[in-house]
Amino acid sequence: MESGKILELRQLIEACKSNPSFIHDPSLSFFKSYLLSLGARIPPNPKTEPVDVDDIVESDIDLDDSDLVEPDNDPPLKMGDPNAQVTPDMIDAAQLAKSRAIDYISQNKLDQAVEQLTEAILLNPHSAILYATRASVLLKLKKPNAAVRDADTALKINQDSAKGYKVRGMARAMLGLWEEAASDLHVASKLDYDEDIGMALKKVEPNVRKIEDHRRKYERLRKHKEEKRAELKKQEAAEAQVQEALSALKDGQVIGIHSAIELEKKLNAASKTSRLAILYFTAAWCGPCRFISPVYTNLAGKYPKVVFLKVDIDEAADVAARWNVTSVPTFFFIKNGREVDSVVGADNNALERKIAQHASPL
Repeated sequence: MESGKILELRQLIEACKSNPSFIHDPSLSFFKSYLLSLGARIPPNPKTEPVDVDDIVESDIDLDDSDLVEPDNDPPLKMGDPNAQVTPDMIDAAQLAKSRAIDYISQNKLDQAVEQLTEAILLNPHSAILYATRASVLLKLKKPNAAVRDADTALKINQDSAKGYKVRGMARAMLGLWEEAASDLHVASKLDYDEDIGMALKKVEPNVRKIEDHRRKYERLRKHKEEKRAELKKQEAAEAQVQEALSALKDGQVIGIHSAIELEKKLNAASKTSRLAILYFTAAWCGPCRFISPVYTNLAGKYPKVVFLKVDIDEAADVAARWNVTSVPTFFFIKNGREVDSVVGADNNALERKIAQHASPL
């Protein structure tokens, strides 16, 4: 291979590496088909294909590929100059060359037909039908990539070329580009239906349905995996919150509260861990408090999964005011952020009884 061709190939590969979606360019369909024939995994087209955690590989599907051909990699045929000035004499000469090509086609001399059509194209490069006709001959020669190139040119000249869509659809079917083939064949059918198009669609459409079913299956799997990941993240976040809450609590100890903000944090931590919290209001000058405080401390050791909080009403008067404390000692029992019971006075038996009652699971 010439060094210039090798350099161009290297540049193409580098372009695909830097932008993988470049491989989905229609002009590179031959290269894409060749890679697929080698078993390569093609990244999804971000513009047309759904993103999936697993690539949707058509080789995984039981497709009817009995009519597929090896992609042709011949040098491109000569194309006419789209800016050329075409005279009436050139048009007449092109028509004569086309007539000779038709004769060769009837004799199954396809290579000679291609030569004559190429001559006609060079004489009249503005004729969509000449490109479409050469594309149809290339299709018979099992050269689908060359046929696609000519069909593309025909459609650039005349976007309503039924033959252009028909030939390109059939060529794409030969390459295993089932969805693209079906799209072209449906357009051709609307423009100028014939039996060949109908037969091609009967071959292509079952494969397209299988691909669509395959893609829907993977889409369901993708959504399921996303839901599972989201649920796992949710669980991990909840567990992290619980661990953070547990770190704020002291099992078996009485926690002193000095402000409303501090109390809110401890009660939130108790709620997140589904623990009973006891809010004990006391005062240094209170005789019954001095009696019940050691009992309260012992109960904290006895019930390590209960949150024992202690507030001095003189030190944290705002907290006492919020809870409408009118006498000490007073005990409030809080579960899941809601007050469920209370004890007023230094009644150690009532205190432990209610702890045992509310500390049990709901």
